[in-house]
Amino acid sequence: MKKRILGNSDLSIAPVVFGGNVLGWTIDEQQSFAILDQFIEAGFNAIDTADVYSRWADGHQGGESETVIGNWLKARGNRDEIVLITKVGSDVGQGHRDLTEKHILQAADKSLQRLQTDHIDLYFTHFDDDKTPVEETLGAYDKLIKAGKVRWIGASNLSPERLQASLAASEANGLPRYEVFQPEYNLYARAGFEQGVAPLCREYGLGVITYFALASGFLSGKYRSEADLGKSIRGGGVKKFLNDRGIRILNALDEMAAKHNATPAGVALAWLINSPLVTAPIASATKVSHLQSFIEAAQMDLSADDITRLDEASN
Repeated sequence: MKKRILGNSDLSIAPVVFGGNVLGWTIDEQQSFAILDQFIEAGFNAIDTADVYSRWADGHQGGESETVIGNWLKARGNRDEIVLITKVGSDVGQGHRDLTEKHILQAADKSLQRLQTDHIDLYFTHFDDDKTPVEETLGAYDKLIKAGKVRWIGASNLSPERLQASLAASEANGLPRYEVFQPEYNLYARAGFEQGVAPLCREYGLGVITYFALASGFLSGKYRSEADLGKSIRGGGVKKFLNDRGIRILNALDEMAAKHNATPAGVALAWLINSPLVTAPIASATKVSHLQSFIEAAQMDLSADDITRLDEASN
């Protein structure tokens, strides 16, 4: 499977990243291992998680996803084949978002322990902490990189102003630079990224891996009416997409899926893969069968007319 370079890093990834938020949450360790095995077997190599996954679930503290991944890496002995991505900055019990040097250094060590590895390939600022100067945050990453604990850094959910300030601080102070950005971006949610940080990503040559690539499952075509919302634990979050625009997008996905003998999810991911703004979308799977759409997306050859059809439906 053809790999893509993430920004100005030396990280080479297949065109779909596995979203680890479901690991240890909606699927247990045994199911997680089976899905991760098949994901790698299909030729993919990048896994995205965060220290906070899945703190929101009853009885969970955070770190569940990293723990599952760490156990899997140890059991399979394949760490060198994986591009491992995790994040810091969310509230994991301290009561607020936190990008102070003290918190980042402590959180990184905890993530490394759970992941059972000595380094993180790509470490993300998960959410902004506007009380902490960007120079302090980048300085903490500098220490981690010099210690060999982190290879590259990225940012998620930053405003254009804070991303610009961070990039400027890196240049002015000789500090590590965010080389990858992770926005919410999909056929339904476009404006926030396209009218936000996308121009900065283009100007600075940042890699882009997108989250909610399937709009919480809506773009899979699984949810067509309110009666479908009970189909999964995440169904309630999909109700906001059930409007005229959402249905128009699903109709276009159905049309392209029929044309390419693929699933709507495969087409939605392929649209992202074909975007000049995107390096790779992040997508989750809770069944091995869901990985078929990843494979379809990586292999699909969308024409310029296909992309125009999807663009027009989602405008």
